[in-house]
Amino acid sequence: MVQAKIKERKKVQSAWAMYDWANSVYSLVITSTIFPVYFNSVTKSEERGDVVSFFGIDLVNTVLYSYSISFSFLVIAIASPFLSGMADYGGKKLFFMKIFAYLGSLACVGLFFFDGDNLEYGVICAVLASIGYAGSIVFYNAFLPEIATENEYDFLSARGFALGYIGSVILLLLNLFMIELPDFFGLKDGGQAARWSFLITGIWWAGFAQISFKYLPDNPYNKKVKKALLLKGYKEIKRIFKIVKGSSVMNRFLAAFFFYSMGVQTVMYLAASFGDKELGLPGDKLIITILIIQLVAIGGSYLFAYVSKLFGNKASLVIMVFIWVLICGAAYYVVSEYQFYALAFVVGMVMGGIQALSRSTYSKLIPDDTTQHASYFSFYDVTEKLAIVLGTFSYGVIEQITGSMRNSSLALGLFFIVGLGFLLLIKIPKQDFQPIIEVKNA
Repeated sequence: MVQAKIKERKKVQSAWAMYDWANSVYSLVITSTIFPVYFNSVTKSEERGDVVSFFGIDLVNTVLYSYSISFSFLVIAIASPFLSGMADYGGKKLFFMKIFAYLGSLACVGLFFFDGDNLEYGVICAVLASIGYAGSIVFYNAFLPEIATENEYDFLSARGFALGYIGSVILLLLNLFMIELPDFFGLKDGGQAARWSFLITGIWWAGFAQISFKYLPDNPYNKKVKKALLLKGYKEIKRIFKIVKGSSVMNRFLAAFFFYSMGVQTVMYLAASFGDKELGLPGDKLIITILIIQLVAIGGSYLFAYVSKLFGNKASLVIMVFIWVLICGAAYYVVSEYQFYALAFVVGMVMGGIQALSRSTYSKLIPDDTTQHASYFSFYDVTEKLAIVLGTFSYGVIEQITGSMRNSSLALGLFFIVGLGFLLLIKIPKQDFQPIIEVKNA
C-alpha cells in the first residue's frame, strides 16, 4: 500500500515536471530566438525602414516589440495576485493553469497567420502568448509544495527546468532545420518556415501539457466554490500579503530575488543583442550561443541542487550570485567570438541553477500549515515580472546614455551585488515537511 502511494506520487511529480517541457518551447522559440528575428524582418519596409504604425502611432519595430512584452508582464503582475487568491479560495488552481496554458498556446498558433501586414494582430497574439505563459507559471509553481516533501523540492525543481531546457532545444533545432532547408519540408522560404515554427510551438505546448493536466491533483483540499469569488479572492490575497510582509525571512528573500532576477532575466533576454551589437556576431553564431546556454543549464540545474544538498540553499545561491557578479565584469572585456562562447557556458551553468533553486527555496519558506500556495507564489511571480520590466528598462537607459552595452553589463553587476547583500541576511529555516497531500489521478 505504501509502495503504491510512493509510486503514484512519483508519477504526479513526473507529470508536474513535464509542464516545463511543454511550455519552455515558448520561452526559447517565441521569446528568445525565432519570433524576434521574424518580427523585425517582416515589419521593415523600403519606404519607412524599421518604423511601423501601430494603431496610428509611429514606433520603431524593436521598441514596439519591447513595449508589448513589458505590457504583458505588467498585466500578469497586476492580475495574478487576484487570480491566485480566487484559485486558492475556490480550489481552482488547476483550472486557472489550464486557462492560461490554452490562451498562450492558441496565441502561438495564431502567430502562424502573422505576415507583417497585419501588425496589430501579430502584436496582440504575441502579448496574449506572453500572458498565457507567465500566468500559467504562477499556478504551476504553486503545485510544488503540494506534491513533494521539503527534501525533494530542490531536485524536483531542477528536474523541471532540465526537462524544459531539453525540450526547447529539441524543438528549436527542428525549427532551425526547417528555416535553413525550407525546400526539404515543401515550404516556400524561411519566413514561411518560421510561421510553421510558431504553429508547432503552440501545438507542442498544449499537447504535452495534457500529461500534467491528467495527473496533477484537481482541488486537492476539496474546497467548495462559493459566491463572490472575486471579492473573496481579493480578501485572501490581502491576508497573505500581511503574512508575507510580516515575515522578515520572506521579505529579505524576495528582495534578494528581485535584485538578482533583474540581472538574470535581463541577460536571458538581451544576451543575443549584446553579441550582435558589441561583437558583430551573425545570426547563426548567436543561435549557437543560445544553444550553449540552454544545454549547459541542464547540468547546472542538477549541479547546484547537489551543492544545496551538501551545503544548504543559502550557500548555493550565494555562490551562484557571486559568479553572476564575475560574469557581468567579464562581459565588459569580452572582445572575441570564443570569449563570448566561454562566457555563455558559465552563464548557462548558473542560469539553470539559480532559476531552479530560487523556486525550491521559496517553497521552503511557505508555512507548512497553509493550503494557499498559489497566493504565496503570486508574490514570487510578481517580484520576477517586475524585475524583468525594471532590469531590461535600466539596461536600455544606460546604453542610451553611455552608448555602450558594456556599461549596461557592469550595471547588472551592481544589481547582483545588492541581491547578494540581502541573501547574506537570510537565515533559511530547516523544517521537516511531511507530504502535504495524498495525490490522486485527476
